[in-house]
Amino acid sequence: MPGEPATYDVVVIGGGPGGYAAALYAAGAGLNVALVERDKVGGTCLHRGCVPAKEFLETATVWRTLERAEEFGITAASPALDFSVSQARKGSVVDTLFKGLSGLLKNRTVTVLSGTGQLGPDHTVEVVDGDDAGTSLHGSSIILAPGSVPRTLPTLEVDGSLVVTSDEFLELSELPSSAAVVGGGAIGCEFASLLSDLGVSVTVVEGLGSILAGCDADVANVVARSFKKRKIQVITSATVTGHTPAPDGASTSLEIEGRDPISAEMVVVSVGRRPRTEGLLADGVGVTIDERGFVTADAYQRTSLAGVYAVGDVVAGSPQLAHVGFAEAIVAVKTILGEAVVPVDYSSVPWAIYCHPEVAFAGMTEAQAKEKNLEVVVKKDPFGGNSRARIIGETEGMVKVIAEKRPDGSAGRILGVHMVGPWVTEQLGAGYLAVNWEATAEEVAQFIQPHPSLSETFGETLLALSGRGLHVG
Repeated sequence: MPGEPATYDVVVIGGGPGGYAAALYAAGAGLNVALVERDKVGGTCLHRGCVPAKEFLETATVWRTLERAEEFGITAASPALDFSVSQARKGSVVDTLFKGLSGLLKNRTVTVLSGTGQLGPDHTVEVVDGDDAGTSLHGSSIILAPGSVPRTLPTLEVDGSLVVTSDEFLELSELPSSAAVVGGGAIGCEFASLLSDLGVSVTVVEGLGSILAGCDADVANVVARSFKKRKIQVITSATVTGHTPAPDGASTSLEIEGRDPISAEMVVVSVGRRPRTEGLLADGVGVTIDERGFVTADAYQRTSLAGVYAVGDVVAGSPQLAHVGFAEAIVAVKTILGEAVVPVDYSSVPWAIYCHPEVAFAGMTEAQAKEKNLEVVVKKDPFGGNSRARIIGETEGMVKVIAEKRPDGSAGRILGVHMVGPWVTEQLGAGYLAVNWEATAEEVAQFIQPHPSLSETFGETLLALSGRGLHVG
Protein backbone atom coordinates (compact mmCIF):
# COMPACT_ATOMS: atom_id res chain seq x y z
CA MET A 1 0.00 0.00 0.00
CA PRO A 2 1.41 3.42 -0.89
CA GLY A 3 1.95 5.84 1.97
CA GLU A 4 -0.03 8.99 2.58
CA PRO A 5 0.91 11.87 0.26
CA ALA A 6 3.21 14.54 1.68
CA THR A 7 1.16 17.58 2.62
CA TYR A 8 1.96 21.19 1.74
CA ASP A 9 0.24 24.55 1.98
CA VAL A 10 0.85 25.07 -1.75
CA VAL A 11 1.82 22.64 -4.52
CA VAL A 12 2.91 24.26 -7.79
CA ILE A 13 2.89 22.31 -11.06
CA GLY A 14 5.48 23.83 -13.38
CA GLY A 15 8.69 25.72 -12.66
CA GLY A 16 8.71 28.41 -15.34
CA PRO A 17 8.41 32.14 -14.51
CA GLY A 18 4.84 31.87 -13.22
CA GLY A 19 5.48 28.66 -11.30
CA TYR A 20 8.79 29.50 -9.66
CA ALA A 21 7.60 33.04 -8.85
CA ALA A 22 4.54 31.55 -7.12
CA ALA A 23 6.76 29.15 -5.16
CA LEU A 24 9.21 31.85 -4.09
CA TYR A 25 6.49 34.35 -3.17
CA ALA A 26 4.49 31.79 -1.20
CA ALA A 27 7.59 30.52 0.61
CA GLY A 28 8.57 34.12 1.36
CA ALA A 29 5.18 34.51 3.05
CA GLY A 30 5.92 31.54 5.30
CA LEU A 31 3.95 28.87 3.45
CA ASN A 32 5.21 25.31 3.04
CA VAL A 33 5.66 24.85 -0.72
CA ALA A 34 6.41 22.04 -3.18
CA LEU A 35 7.24 22.64 -6.83
CA VAL A 36 7.02 19.92 -9.50
CA GLU A 37 9.02 20.62 -12.68
CA ARG A 38 9.41 18.21 -15.61
CA ASP A 39 12.67 19.71 -16.93
CA LYS A 40 14.62 22.52 -15.24
CA VAL A 41 13.34 25.35 -13.07
CA GLY A 42 13.27 28.54 -15.10
CA GLY A 43 11.16 26.92 -17.79
CA THR A 44 11.01 27.96 -21.43
CA CYS A 45 11.88 31.58 -20.64
CA LEU A 46 15.26 30.77 -19.14
CA HIS A 47 16.26 27.72 -21.15
CA ARG A 48 14.57 27.95 -24.59
CA GLY A 49 13.03 31.40 -24.87
CA CYS A 50 13.53 34.92 -23.55
CA VAL A 51 17.04 34.67 -22.14
CA PRO A 52 18.72 32.64 -24.93
CA ALA A 53 17.07 34.76 -27.64
CA LYS A 54 18.20 38.01 -26.04
CA GLU A 55 21.76 36.69 -25.72
CA PHE A 56 21.83 36.11 -29.47
CA LEU A 57 20.26 39.52 -30.07
CA GLU A 58 23.09 41.01 -28.02
CA THR A 59 25.55 39.21 -30.30
CA ALA A 60 23.82 41.00 -33.18
CA THR A 61 24.16 44.32 -31.34
CA VAL A 62 27.89 43.82 -30.86
CA TRP A 63 28.24 42.94 -34.55
CA ARG A 64 26.38 46.12 -35.60
CA THR A 65 28.65 48.14 -33.31
CA LEU A 66 31.76 46.67 -34.91
CA GLU A 67 30.42 47.41 -38.38
CA ARG A 68 30.01 51.09 -37.42
CA ALA A 69 33.20 51.41 -35.38
CA GLU A 70 34.93 53.64 -37.95
CA GLU A 71 32.25 56.32 -37.39
CA PHE A 72 33.72 56.71 -33.91
CA GLY A 73 37.34 56.69 -35.05
CA ILE A 74 37.94 53.07 -34.09
CA THR A 75 39.51 50.64 -36.53
CA ALA A 76 38.10 47.12 -36.22
CA ALA A 77 39.36 45.48 -39.37
CA SER A 78 37.79 42.31 -40.74
CA PRO A 79 35.58 41.19 -37.85
CA ALA A 80 34.45 37.57 -38.07
CA LEU A 81 31.59 35.69 -36.44
CA ASP A 82 31.95 32.33 -34.70
CA PHE A 83 28.36 31.62 -33.70
CA SER A 84 29.40 28.58 -31.68
CA VAL A 85 31.12 30.97 -29.25
CA SER A 86 27.89 32.93 -28.88
CA GLN A 87 26.09 29.64 -28.30
CA ALA A 88 28.59 28.73 -25.59
CA ARG A 89 28.20 32.16 -23.99
CA LYS A 90 24.43 31.72 -24.02
CA GLY A 91 24.90 28.39 -22.25
CA SER A 92 27.05 30.04 -19.60
CA VAL A 93 24.52 32.83 -19.01
CA VAL A 94 21.64 30.36 -18.75
CA ASP A 95 23.56 28.01 -16.47
CA THR A 96 24.54 30.83 -14.11
CA LEU A 97 20.95 32.03 -13.86
CA PHE A 98 19.67 28.46 -13.43
CA LYS A 99 22.05 27.84 -10.56
CA GLY A 100 21.05 31.11 -8.95
CA LEU A 101 17.35 30.29 -9.21
CA SER A 102 17.89 26.78 -7.87
CA GLY A 103 19.75 28.28 -4.93
CA LEU A 104 16.94 30.73 -4.24
CA LEU A 105 14.38 27.93 -4.13
CA LYS A 106 16.60 25.87 -1.83
CA ASN A 107 17.25 28.81 0.51
CA ARG A 108 13.52 29.40 0.86
CA THR A 109 13.05 25.68 1.61
CA VAL A 110 10.87 25.03 -1.44
CA THR A 111 10.71 21.27 -2.06
CA VAL A 112 11.53 20.77 -5.76
CA LEU A 113 10.52 17.48 -7.39
CA SER A 114 11.65 16.32 -10.82
CA GLY A 115 8.92 15.05 -13.13
CA THR A 116 5.58 15.87 -14.70
CA GLY A 117 2.89 16.78 -12.21
CA GLN A 118 -0.71 15.70 -12.72
CA LEU A 119 -3.58 17.09 -10.67
CA GLY A 120 -5.82 14.39 -9.29
CA PRO A 121 -8.93 14.46 -7.08
CA ASP A 122 -9.00 16.16 -3.68
CA HIS A 123 -5.99 18.40 -4.36
CA THR A 124 -3.59 15.52 -4.85
CA VAL A 125 -0.69 15.81 -7.29
CA GLU A 126 1.01 12.75 -8.73
CA VAL A 127 4.50 12.90 -10.21
CA VAL A 128 3.98 10.65 -13.21
CA ASP A 129 7.53 10.45 -14.60
CA GLY A 130 11.06 11.69 -14.05
CA ASP A 131 13.36 11.17 -11.08
CA ASP A 132 10.53 11.51 -8.58
CA ALA A 133 7.98 9.39 -10.45
CA GLY A 134 5.42 7.84 -8.13
CA THR A 135 5.57 10.58 -5.52
CA SER A 136 2.20 11.81 -4.26
CA LEU A 137 1.61 15.27 -2.84
CA HIS A 138 -1.35 17.04 -1.29
CA GLY A 139 -1.75 20.80 -1.33
CA SER A 140 -4.23 22.93 0.55
CA SER A 141 -3.90 25.10 -2.56
CA ILE A 142 -2.71 24.09 -6.03
CA ILE A 143 -1.18 26.42 -8.59
CA LEU A 144 -1.13 25.22 -12.21
CA ALA A 145 1.77 26.65 -14.22
CA PRO A 146 2.69 24.02 -16.83
CA GLY A 147 3.68 26.62 -19.42
CA SER A 148 3.57 26.35 -23.20
CA VAL A 149 5.31 24.91 -26.25
CA PRO A 150 5.85 26.34 -29.75
CA ARG A 151 2.89 26.18 -32.09
CA THR A 152 3.48 24.52 -35.42
CA LEU A 153 1.64 24.53 -38.73
CA PRO A 154 0.02 21.42 -40.21
CA THR A 155 1.61 22.32 -43.54
CA LEU A 156 5.14 22.46 -42.09
CA GLU A 157 6.44 19.38 -40.35
CA VAL A 158 9.26 20.30 -37.98
CA ASP A 159 12.33 18.12 -38.61
CA GLY A 160 14.86 20.02 -36.51
CA SER A 161 17.14 20.88 -39.42
CA LEU A 162 15.35 22.31 -42.47
CA VAL A 163 12.24 23.27 -40.51
CA VAL A 164 12.73 24.38 -36.91
CA THR A 165 10.89 26.06 -34.07
CA SER A 166 12.43 28.41 -31.52
CA ASP A 167 13.53 25.36 -29.50
CA GLU A 168 15.84 24.07 -32.23
CA PHE A 169 16.83 27.52 -33.49
CA LEU A 170 18.21 28.52 -30.09
CA GLU A 171 20.48 25.47 -30.08
CA LEU A 172 22.21 26.25 -33.39
CA SER A 173 26.01 26.28 -33.38
CA GLU A 174 26.20 27.80 -36.86
CA LEU A 175 23.85 29.96 -38.89
CA PRO A 176 22.34 29.21 -42.31
CA SER A 177 23.13 31.52 -45.20
CA SER A 178 19.41 32.06 -45.82
CA ALA A 179 16.25 31.67 -43.75
CA ALA A 180 12.51 32.06 -44.10
CA VAL A 181 10.85 33.11 -40.84
CA VAL A 182 7.20 32.07 -40.83
CA GLY A 183 5.40 34.47 -38.51
CA GLY A 184 5.92 38.22 -38.24
CA GLY A 185 4.95 38.73 -34.63
CA ALA A 186 7.28 39.66 -31.77
CA ILE A 187 9.37 36.47 -31.78
CA GLY A 188 9.48 36.21 -35.56
CA CYS A 189 10.69 39.80 -35.90
CA GLU A 190 13.35 39.24 -33.23
CA PHE A 191 14.66 36.18 -35.09
CA ALA A 192 14.54 37.94 -38.45
CA SER A 193 16.37 40.96 -37.08
CA LEU A 194 19.23 39.04 -35.47
CA LEU A 195 19.66 36.73 -38.45
CA SER A 196 19.85 39.66 -40.84
CA ASP A 197 22.29 41.56 -38.65
CA LEU A 198 24.56 38.50 -38.62
CA GLY A 199 24.63 38.22 -42.41
CA VAL A 200 21.80 35.79 -43.14
CA SER A 201 19.48 36.52 -46.08
CA VAL A 202 16.01 36.67 -44.48
CA THR A 203 12.43 36.54 -45.68
CA VAL A 204 9.54 37.01 -43.23
CA VAL A 205 6.25 35.36 -44.16
CA GLU A 206 3.23 36.66 -42.23
CA GLY A 207 -0.39 35.57 -42.57
CA LEU A 208 -1.85 38.90 -41.45
CA GLY A 209 -1.71 42.20 -43.30
CA SER A 210 1.40 43.51 -41.52
CA ILE A 211 4.20 42.46 -39.23
CA LEU A 212 3.80 43.24 -35.52
CA ALA A 213 0.05 43.37 -36.02
CA GLY A 214 -0.64 43.91 -32.30
CA CYS A 215 1.47 47.06 -32.16
CA ASP A 216 0.42 50.60 -32.94
CA ALA A 217 0.49 51.03 -36.72
CA ASP A 218 3.02 53.90 -36.62
CA VAL A 219 5.41 51.79 -34.56
CA ALA A 220 5.03 48.71 -36.77
CA ASN A 221 5.67 50.87 -39.84
CA VAL A 222 9.00 52.06 -38.41
CA VAL A 223 10.13 48.45 -37.99
CA ALA A 224 8.85 47.55 -41.47
CA ARG A 225 10.82 50.43 -43.02
CA SER A 226 13.94 49.41 -41.10
CA PHE A 227 13.58 45.82 -42.30
CA LYS A 228 13.19 46.99 -45.89
CA LYS A 229 16.29 49.18 -45.62
CA ARG A 230 18.22 46.18 -44.28
CA LYS A 231 16.98 44.04 -47.21
CA ILE A 232 14.78 41.81 -45.06
CA GLN A 233 12.02 40.76 -47.43
CA VAL A 234 8.56 40.83 -45.81
CA ILE A 235 5.62 38.99 -47.38
CA THR A 236 2.25 39.62 -45.72
CA SER A 237 -1.24 38.17 -46.16
CA ALA A 238 0.49 34.91 -47.05
CA THR A 239 -0.61 31.31 -46.54
CA VAL A 240 2.13 28.68 -46.32
CA THR A 241 1.07 25.45 -48.02
CA GLY A 242 4.17 23.31 -47.48
CA HIS A 243 7.82 22.92 -48.43
CA THR A 244 9.86 20.76 -50.77
CA PRO A 245 13.41 19.85 -49.68
CA ALA A 246 16.14 20.06 -52.30
CA PRO A 247 17.57 16.70 -53.45
CA ASP A 248 20.80 17.32 -51.54
CA GLY A 249 18.88 18.18 -48.34
CA ALA A 250 20.82 21.42 -47.91
CA SER A 251 17.86 23.72 -48.51
CA THR A 252 14.14 23.69 -49.03
CA SER A 253 11.55 25.48 -51.10
CA LEU A 254 8.85 27.14 -49.00
CA GLU A 255 5.53 27.07 -50.83
CA ILE A 256 3.11 30.00 -50.47
CA GLU A 257 -0.37 30.09 -51.90
CA GLY A 258 -0.53 32.27 -55.02
CA ARG A 259 3.16 33.22 -54.88
CA ASP A 260 6.50 31.95 -56.10
CA PRO A 261 8.26 29.55 -53.72
CA ILE A 262 11.07 30.83 -51.47
CA SER A 263 14.33 28.91 -51.36
CA ALA A 264 16.02 28.88 -47.95
CA GLU A 265 18.49 26.78 -46.02
CA MET A 266 16.21 26.93 -43.00
CA VAL A 267 12.57 27.65 -42.22
CA VAL A 268 11.97 29.05 -38.73
CA VAL A 269 8.37 28.53 -37.62
CA SER A 270 7.39 31.32 -35.24
CA VAL A 271 3.60 31.36 -35.05
CA GLY A 272 3.06 31.63 -31.31
CA ARG A 273 2.82 29.12 -28.49
CA ARG A 274 0.17 26.70 -27.28
CA PRO A 275 -0.55 25.72 -23.66
CA ARG A 276 0.96 22.52 -22.33
CA THR A 277 -2.16 20.99 -20.79
CA GLU A 278 -2.00 17.43 -22.15
CA GLY A 279 -2.00 15.12 -19.13
CA LEU A 280 -2.24 18.00 -16.67
CA LEU A 281 -5.49 16.73 -15.16
CA ALA A 282 -6.51 13.23 -14.13
CA ASP A 283 -9.88 12.02 -15.38
CA GLY A 284 -12.79 13.71 -13.67
CA VAL A 285 -10.87 16.66 -12.19
CA GLY A 286 -13.16 19.66 -12.56
CA VAL A 287 -10.80 22.33 -13.87
CA THR A 288 -12.22 23.91 -17.01
CA ILE A 289 -10.00 23.85 -20.10
CA ASP A 290 -11.28 25.70 -23.16
CA GLU A 291 -11.40 24.46 -26.75
CA ARG A 292 -7.90 25.84 -27.43
CA GLY A 293 -6.39 24.00 -24.49
CA PHE A 294 -6.10 26.95 -22.10
CA VAL A 295 -7.13 26.83 -18.44
CA THR A 296 -9.88 29.31 -17.64
CA ALA A 297 -9.26 31.49 -14.60
CA ASP A 298 -10.82 34.62 -13.13
CA ALA A 299 -9.11 37.91 -12.29
CA TYR A 300 -7.76 36.38 -9.08
CA GLN A 301 -6.27 33.41 -11.01
CA ARG A 302 -8.91 31.06 -9.54
CA THR A 303 -9.95 28.17 -11.75
CA SER A 304 -13.37 26.53 -11.76
CA LEU A 305 -12.21 24.17 -8.98
CA ALA A 306 -12.03 25.65 -5.47
CA GLY A 307 -8.49 26.05 -4.18
CA VAL A 308 -6.90 25.53 -7.61
CA TYR A 309 -5.26 28.49 -9.37
CA ALA A 310 -3.60 28.96 -12.76
CA VAL A 311 -0.81 31.33 -13.82
CA GLY A 312 1.42 31.96 -16.82
CA ASP A 313 1.17 30.90 -20.46
CA VAL A 314 -1.52 28.31 -19.72
CA VAL A 315 -4.13 30.90 -18.69
CA ALA A 316 -6.82 31.78 -21.22
CA GLY A 317 -6.48 35.44 -22.20
CA SER A 318 -3.01 35.90 -20.74
CA PRO A 319 -0.55 37.55 -23.16
CA GLN A 320 2.06 34.83 -22.53
CA LEU A 321 4.76 37.17 -21.22
CA ALA A 322 7.15 36.05 -18.49
CA HIS A 323 6.67 39.24 -16.46
CA VAL A 324 2.92 38.79 -16.59
CA GLY A 325 3.44 35.29 -15.18
CA PHE A 326 5.33 36.86 -12.28
CA ALA A 327 2.45 39.26 -11.64
CA GLU A 328 -0.20 36.52 -11.89
CA ALA A 329 1.79 34.41 -9.42
CA ILE A 330 1.70 37.21 -6.86
CA VAL A 331 -2.05 37.65 -7.40
CA ALA A 332 -2.63 33.91 -6.86
CA VAL A 333 -0.57 33.74 -3.67
CA LYS A 334 -2.08 36.91 -2.23
CA THR A 335 -5.52 35.45 -2.92
CA ILE A 336 -4.53 32.25 -1.10
CA LEU A 337 -3.32 34.34 1.84
CA GLY A 338 -6.53 36.37 1.91
CA GLU A 339 -4.66 39.61 1.32
CA ALA A 340 -5.80 42.63 -0.68
CA VAL A 341 -5.19 41.95 -4.37
CA VAL A 342 -4.96 44.11 -7.47
CA PRO A 343 -5.67 41.78 -10.43
CA VAL A 344 -3.52 41.95 -13.56
CA ASP A 345 -5.03 44.20 -16.23
CA TYR A 346 -4.00 42.49 -19.46
CA SER A 347 -4.92 45.54 -21.51
CA SER A 348 -2.15 47.66 -20.02
CA VAL A 349 0.76 45.33 -19.30
CA PRO A 350 4.19 46.34 -20.62
CA TRP A 351 5.38 44.76 -23.86
CA ALA A 352 9.00 44.60 -24.98
CA ILE A 353 10.17 43.40 -28.40
CA TYR A 354 13.94 43.18 -28.88
CA CYS A 355 14.30 43.39 -32.65
CA HIS A 356 16.28 46.28 -34.11
CA PRO A 357 14.89 48.87 -33.69
CA GLU A 358 13.39 47.83 -30.35
CA VAL A 359 9.69 48.19 -29.58
CA ALA A 360 8.03 48.81 -26.21
CA PHE A 361 4.50 49.80 -25.31
CA ALA A 362 1.74 49.81 -22.72
CA GLY A 363 -1.95 50.58 -23.08
CA MET A 364 -4.14 51.22 -26.10
CA THR A 365 -3.02 51.78 -29.65
CA GLU A 366 -4.53 54.74 -31.46
CA ALA A 367 -6.77 52.36 -33.43
CA GLN A 368 -7.97 50.59 -30.27
CA ALA A 369 -8.87 53.89 -28.62
CA LYS A 370 -10.89 54.94 -31.64
CA GLU A 371 -12.61 51.54 -31.78
CA LYS A 372 -13.83 52.28 -28.25
CA ASN A 373 -15.22 55.58 -29.55
CA LEU A 374 -12.77 57.58 -27.47
CA GLU A 375 -11.74 60.98 -28.76
CA VAL A 376 -7.99 61.23 -28.52
CA VAL A 377 -5.08 63.63 -28.72
CA VAL A 378 -1.91 62.12 -30.17
CA LYS A 379 1.66 63.38 -30.17
CA LYS A 380 4.74 61.80 -31.77
CA ASP A 381 8.36 62.76 -31.24
CA PRO A 382 11.16 61.22 -33.33
CA PHE A 383 14.46 60.19 -31.79
CA GLY A 384 16.22 62.17 -34.52
CA GLY A 385 16.10 65.28 -32.33
CA ASN A 386 17.38 63.51 -29.22
CA SER A 387 20.97 64.40 -28.34
CA ARG A 388 21.81 61.02 -26.79
CA ALA A 389 20.40 59.23 -29.85
CA ARG A 390 22.65 61.39 -32.03
CA ILE A 391 25.66 60.64 -29.82
CA ILE A 392 25.20 56.87 -30.07
CA GLY A 393 24.23 57.07 -33.74
CA GLU A 394 20.80 55.44 -33.28
CA THR A 395 18.20 57.97 -34.41
CA GLU A 396 15.67 55.63 -35.99
CA GLY A 397 12.31 55.58 -34.19
CA MET A 398 9.97 57.67 -32.12
CA VAL A 399 7.80 57.95 -29.03
CA LYS A 400 4.04 58.16 -29.50
CA VAL A 401 1.63 59.03 -26.68
CA ILE A 402 -2.14 58.74 -26.93
CA ALA A 403 -4.32 60.66 -24.48
CA GLU A 404 -8.04 61.09 -24.03
CA LYS A 405 -9.30 64.41 -25.38
CA ARG A 406 -10.99 66.66 -22.82
CA PRO A 407 -14.04 68.76 -23.71
CA ASP A 408 -11.76 71.78 -24.19
CA GLY A 409 -9.59 69.84 -26.63
CA SER A 410 -6.63 69.43 -24.29
CA ALA A 411 -4.94 66.12 -23.47
CA GLY A 412 -6.30 64.31 -20.43
CA ARG A 413 -5.81 60.74 -19.24
CA ILE A 414 -2.96 58.90 -20.94
CA LEU A 415 -4.33 55.85 -22.76
CA GLY A 416 -1.22 54.44 -24.40
CA VAL A 417 2.53 54.93 -24.67
CA HIS A 418 4.30 53.42 -27.69
CA MET A 419 8.03 53.51 -28.37
CA VAL A 420 10.25 52.28 -31.17
CA GLY A 421 13.96 52.99 -31.25
CA PRO A 422 17.19 52.66 -29.27
CA TRP A 423 16.89 50.86 -25.92
CA VAL A 424 13.18 51.62 -25.61
CA THR A 425 12.67 48.32 -23.75
CA GLU A 426 14.60 49.96 -20.90
CA GLN A 427 12.66 53.24 -21.13
CA LEU A 428 9.05 52.12 -20.83
CA GLY A 429 8.84 52.25 -17.03
CA ALA A 430 7.55 55.80 -16.79
CA GLY A 431 5.08 55.24 -19.63
CA TYR A 432 3.75 52.05 -18.05
CA LEU A 433 3.35 53.89 -14.74
CA ALA A 434 1.51 56.73 -16.46
CA VAL A 435 -0.95 54.40 -18.20
CA ASN A 436 -1.67 52.27 -15.15
CA TRP A 437 -2.08 55.21 -12.79
CA GLU A 438 -4.41 56.86 -15.29
CA ALA A 439 -2.26 59.97 -15.09
CA THR A 440 -2.86 62.97 -17.32
CA ALA A 441 -0.41 64.30 -19.87
CA GLU A 442 0.14 67.44 -17.82
CA GLU A 443 0.95 65.42 -14.68
CA VAL A 444 3.51 63.21 -16.36
CA ALA A 445 5.01 66.16 -18.26
CA GLN A 446 6.29 67.38 -14.89
CA PHE A 447 8.62 64.37 -14.58
CA ILE A 448 12.20 65.63 -14.93
CA GLN A 449 14.20 63.62 -17.45
CA PRO A 450 18.02 63.56 -17.22
CA HIS A 451 19.96 65.26 -20.01
CA PRO A 452 21.30 63.99 -22.30
CA SER A 453 19.28 60.80 -22.21
CA LEU A 454 17.10 58.78 -24.54
CA SER A 455 14.25 59.10 -22.03
CA GLU A 456 14.06 62.82 -22.81
CA THR A 457 12.08 61.96 -25.92
CA PHE A 458 9.26 60.61 -23.75
CA GLY A 459 9.38 63.77 -21.62
CA GLU A 460 9.38 66.01 -24.68
CA THR A 461 6.40 64.17 -26.14
CA LEU A 462 4.44 64.73 -22.93
CA LEU A 463 5.36 68.42 -22.77
CA ALA A 464 4.16 68.86 -26.34
CA LEU A 465 1.00 66.88 -25.62
CA SER A 466 0.24 69.14 -22.67
CA GLY A 467 0.44 72.10 -25.03
CA ARG A 468 3.80 73.58 -24.11
CA GLY A 469 6.58 71.65 -25.77
CA LEU A 470 10.18 72.81 -25.63
CA HIS A 471 11.76 71.20 -28.68
CA VAL A 472 8.62 69.62 -30.17
CA GLY A 473 5.73 71.55 -31.65
